[in-house]
This record gives sequence, structure tokens and C-alpha cells, in this order.
Amino acid sequence: MDKQYQLATFAGGCFWCMVKPFDEQPGIINVISGYTGGTVANPTYQQVCSDTTGHYEAVQITFDPEIFPYEKLLELFWQQIDPTDPGGQFYDRGQSYQTAIFYHDEQQKQLAEDSKRALADSGRFKKPIVTPILPARTFYPAEEYHQHYYKKNPAHYERYQIGSGRKGYIEEHWGDLKK
Repeated sequence: MDKQYQLATFAGGCFWCMVKPFDEQPGIINVISGYTGGTVANPTYQQVCSDTTGHYEAVQITFDPEIFPYEKLLELFWQQIDPTDPGGQFYDRGQSYQTAIFYHDEQQKQLAEDSKRALADSGRFKKPIVTPILPARTFYPAEEYHQHYYKKNPAHYERYQIGSGRKGYIEEHWGDLKK
């Protein structure tokens, strides 16, 4: 019997920081760092960082919805970002570091909109939720040295999580869920 896997695509700032939280979950088949949403085919990291291609740094997740449904992916996504920041994420500024949910079908779009509305209504954040929900576009895998960076360079990854402000922000806003 063939499994029916699905794709989810999220932009949450630096893609290094977006892989590990998803990679560690049951039902996640693969997490790829890459670029999406822009106008240049097969962009390089340098091109994307120049903020001239329109791409977001993003992760594309292959998952088994029977084990880890899309709704749970959305919950985990919101817990990795500052959804109120339109200018990037933490230390990383610019269009390529902005957040977005890229939906692959109408059901994902509806679930993402419902999730965003629930987060806004929760009162967890004082500012409006600005993360857009956009149709998925061509996804270009990033260079190999970016893939699973947290495994290849664990000490640098940990320093970056702390130094960028991401780790502290997540603990401040979502620490209650970790208990």
C-alpha cells in the first residue's frame, strides 16, 4: 500500500532555524531548505540575500498527514516565528527573511487562514499577525551546505539561535507550551 504524502511550504526567516523543529517530529519524511516565491529560476543564496529576486528563504516539508496532520504543522510553524514582524525575522532583515505560508491546495489555504485567525484571536500577541498566506510556487532547493545545517554545524547553529534572538523570543512567547 502506497503512502499518500503531502507537501507543506513555510517561510520563517532563516531556513537553518526552520528545519530542526519539523525534522524532529513523527510523520515528517523530509525537510528541505530552499527558495520560493521569486522571479529568478534556480537562484543562488547570494542572489536571494540581495533581495532582488523576490524569493523567501523557506522550508518544504514532505509529511504523512495520517501521522502529523497539516494543522499540527501550522501550530509548529507559528511557534517558530514572530508573526507580527513584516520586515524579516529577528536579526535577519529584508524580504528574503519575511514569513509566509505557501499553500498547495484549497484545503491547506483554508486551514492556514483558520489557524492565522485563531492565533490573532488568542491574544498571545499585542500586534497584528502579518504573515501572508500565498499560493505555493516553484520551490528551489538551497545549496547542499544549507541542508540540515543544525546537524552539520551544531555549535554554530546553537549560537545563531541565541544570537539572532529567535530562541529567547520563542521561549518568551511559547515557553508555556513546553512545560
